[in-house]
Amino acid sequence: MFKQSKKVKPWSKADYGKTISFFAIHTTILFIIFLLASYVKSDYNFVASMSVLFSSDKIYTTLYIAIALILTNVGMYLYFFSEHRDFLREIKNINMTFIILEVSIVIMFFVGEYLSVYARPFALCALLVLLLIDRRTAIFMNTVLCLLMFMLDIFLAETFTSMQLYSALIICYTSSLFAIYLVYGLRSRLAVFLMGFVIAVPVTACCICLEFTNFLKMPINYILYGLTSGILSVVLMMALLPFFEKIFAVVTDYRLAEITDHKSTLIKRLIAQAPGTFNHSLVVSTLAESCANAIGENALLARACAYYHDIGKLKNPEMFTENQNGFNPHNELSPELSTDIIRAHTKDGYNLIKKYHLPQILADVALQHHGTLSIRYFYDKALKFTEGELDIENFSYPGPKPQTKIAAIIMIADGAEAKVRTLPDRSHAKVDAAVREIIEERMNFDQFSECEITFKDIDIIRATITNSLAGVYHDRVEYPKLKYGKSARNGD
Repeated sequence: MFKQSKKVKPWSKADYGKTISFFAIHTTILFIIFLLASYVKSDYNFVASMSVLFSSDKIYTTLYIAIALILTNVGMYLYFFSEHRDFLREIKNINMTFIILEVSIVIMFFVGEYLSVYARPFALCALLVLLLIDRRTAIFMNTVLCLLMFMLDIFLAETFTSMQLYSALIICYTSSLFAIYLVYGLRSRLAVFLMGFVIAVPVTACCICLEFTNFLKMPINYILYGLTSGILSVVLMMALLPFFEKIFAVVTDYRLAEITDHKSTLIKRLIAQAPGTFNHSLVVSTLAESCANAIGENALLARACAYYHDIGKLKNPEMFTENQNGFNPHNELSPELSTDIIRAHTKDGYNLIKKYHLPQILADVALQHHGTLSIRYFYDKALKFTEGELDIENFSYPGPKPQTKIAAIIMIADGAEAKVRTLPDRSHAKVDAAVREIIEERMNFDQFSECEITFKDIDIIRATITNSLAGVYHDRVEYPKLKYGKSARNGD
């Protein structure tokens, strides 16, 4: 899901032009949907539909709808520009938001037309926006959907009674808000599906309250409409979600769960070909998840990034210490060549993640998790073979530095885990000193200057990693040897 940055990127004239143009395009598309709805109402008779819409009696209503759509979308633009400006700046985000809205309107129209206005999947738009963007935007887009559906129903007023028009508006608003707060935070697809039955409750309750006399005459119908609305909202959301994830490259919690499954292609390769790297990544993922929770970042995303941060080592797994069994190939290589091999794993990881069409954020973290740090071991080794000075940049990672808090978390957790694993004394004090050293080294080399991480965040991360690693690598009690057999039973 989209996380808004505290830094608002500067806008150019081109940005204003592009965003306004796409809003205008989608305003036109919405107006066309309204016209097509009238076409459907005219039994698919285009000539009859157009003659009604642009007749002297209806022309003002048609013009009114066009102006109302423009004003509604101006309001949407102002909201996103004020509250979600970085999100608005990306054209794909505008398209995704409007397509969710447009698809929801079309589906709700046809369900209302051929089944019942009360069976509409009222929560579909809100659920898709919730999972693909965020909760705040879902609440806003729910309001927009309610307005547009009410306008469409008014436009086709002969279809429903005035009571149904207002009932549909209230049910849409209420049930969608219920859905947003009920589904928010759920990570299991089964749990979300079962929530469809719960969403049906406010729909049915609203039907009973708003149409009490009709409910008494046909109670089963209204109960079935409520169930249909709730379950259809969830089923359609689950069916459409993968398409939006794929087309717009959005990372949802469900997608993160899939790519961190040990049966996923690259993770299976890591387990088989680089078991040491995999075990290291598991520990880093635990640290990253705890740190992300502690500073309010997406814990599942941090976990996924940690799983894949060293995936580039698959190219030459035997060249990395954690995968070696007594023989170190670097002993036979020059320091310069060793440096090239080691630092290549960030770029190799980036390319591998892109090759398998995994989320961009994973590729970015793989590239950024060492920033521009130097590979000191091979730099010091090279110094022994030269009398002059060496340019340390030739023994450093190419960067870029971490651009996000999660990339910074992975950088710290990666270095801390590797260092603490080598400590002979893993007491809490020694672990804390090692983690502090890792953080100070990265701060001295200005590694966090391009992301929004604060000193408070870093202090929380340090404490979290220290406590976690002290727990993982704590000293074990040395158990006495036990004797088994007849002599042990006799007390010999």
